Amino acid sequence: MEIIIVAVASVVALVMLGFGIYTIRRDRRGVIDERLGRYTTEYGDSLSDLLNVSGDGSMQSDTQLSPTQALQEYLDKSIAEREFAKQWKIQLARADLKLTPGEYLMFHFLSVIGFFLAGYLVLFSGNIIFSLLAAVGGFFAPRIYVANRTGKRNRDFESQLPDNLQMWVNGLRSGYSVLQAIEAIAREAAEPTASEFRRVVKEVQLGIPMDEALAHLLERMPGDDLDLVITAVNIQREVGVTWPRFWK
Repeated sequence: MEIIIVAVASVVALVMLGFGIYTIRRDRRGVIDERLGRYTTEYGDSLSDLLNVSGDGSMQSDTQLSPTQALQEYLDKSIAEREFAKQWKIQLARADLKLTPGEYLMFHFLSVIGFFLAGYLVLFSGNIIFSLLAAVGGFFAPRIYVANRTGKRNRDFESQLPDNLQMWVNGLRSGYSVLQAIEAIAREAAEPTASEFRRVVKEVQLGIPMDEALAHLLERMPGDDLDLVITAVNIQREVGVTWPRFWK
């Protein structure tokens, strides 16, 4: 009987924590959209989407925080300067997941609890040892998901790069600026290239220098081919070599 009570209480806590994280994401977007919705880009996105470029969700609401929101804010502040949190920001950006490190940490806890309960109540019929092993697997489950999502996006991006590079070159040869050529790719390319180049456009519109915005793109989508392309673009912008001659 005690085991059943503990299990039910754990499930309730798990559901409440998950719902709390969902509420945080929804409320944050609503507040940002209300404040900044009048400033839209040509793509029809509000500046709340621009804030997702960094993935840190740093803008806060002036309203009183719920307990779950307060926990998330506390976690974010506590781990903000930790090296693993900085690495998580990069990993989440590469996976295109709009989560803060604190929320990602909370999902680790959720996953551990969920895997333990699944093992204890369903898979292993109360065997505590195997249930604990399942909990260990739950700790790594979010990381495996992020790694798989990142790998798929990188493969898709690299497979699309030749065609998009040709589009880029054609735009520059037609007299487009570098930013205009990037905007054309953001409009016409497939995902994930479109969203990644759209981020570059949004960063530049926010005042970030072009070379830094392209460096951020390379950080999210690391690869030798893209590195070569960005180096060529930066050289072209600095020395003013005409693109057709330079690229040949």
